[in-house]
Amino acid sequence: MKIAELGSFHEAAEALHLSQPALSRRIKKLEEGLGTSLLERTTRRVSLTSVGRDFLPKARRLLDDFEDSILSIRELAERQTGQVTLACIPTAAFYFLPSVIRDYNEQYPKIRIRLLDLSANDGLEAVLRGEADFGINMMSGQHPDIEFVSLVQEHFVLACRRDHPLANRASVTWTELADYRLIGVGRLSGNRMLLDHALSGLNLRPKWFYEVQHLSTSLGMVEAGLGVSAMPSLAMPNADHPTLVSVPLIEPQVTRTLGLVYRRGASLSPAAEKFVSILLQKWPNR
Repeated sequence: MKIAELGSFHEAAEALHLSQPALSRRIKKLEEGLGTSLLERTTRRVSLTSVGRDFLPKARRLLDDFEDSILSIRELAERQTGQVTLACIPTAAFYFLPSVIRDYNEQYPKIRIRLLDLSANDGLEAVLRGEADFGINMMSGQHPDIEFVSLVQEHFVLACRRDHPLANRASVTWTELADYRLIGVGRLSGNRMLLDHALSGLNLRPKWFYEVQHLSTSLGMVEAGLGVSAMPSLAMPNADHPTLVSVPLIEPQVTRTLGLVYRRGASLSPAAEKFVSILLQKWPNR
């Protein structure tokens, strides 16, 4: 169509960002497929044959229909219906996702959100099995079928009651926790494995007196005065909490990195891409 409009292979090739030989080969292939010539070539100008003049409006209609179809499919995928499923560790689900979901629902009110608030290991498996479009998880061992995009790094802190002897300290070392009843998550938890690895070099390592399955349970037991706990900073309540306080843990300072996890080689739906875009805009300290 561009050749018919401009009457020149050279000008049409420039407009289409193609080389003139490449454009000539495409036209030749089209004519061979149709079994007839569409263009008459002279030294000065290119014009349509009678068959070419008849074919031109049909080609325009085909192109318009194709573009309309692409736009309608995109519109359907992005705005009208569908579902986004993400597997998220409970810490991030509680702390950050509600505001992201609220903004997403305002822009795309007919797309449903399915949130799988799972442990780090279970969340990773959900992404690998295709049960979730993507996930928010901890960076641990690199799985060959997972891509990780870092979002934020957070420190582990001591969670204790405001009336606890350690509550007013500027910081507490890990070895000092040996004198207190420590509440921790189970051995198969991603947080527990990270801590066990980070503290393996200490001569006097903290002993986990209580073991629970969820960080929220740890906080409840701390609030009840049963012991103290090591928590990721995002899992802690606000600084104005009436009962609980956080104190930096040092020697060593242990951190964990949270980020997006995708199946390697898998593409996100347009709806999921929009969710990730809003998420990246709102995640703090990126």
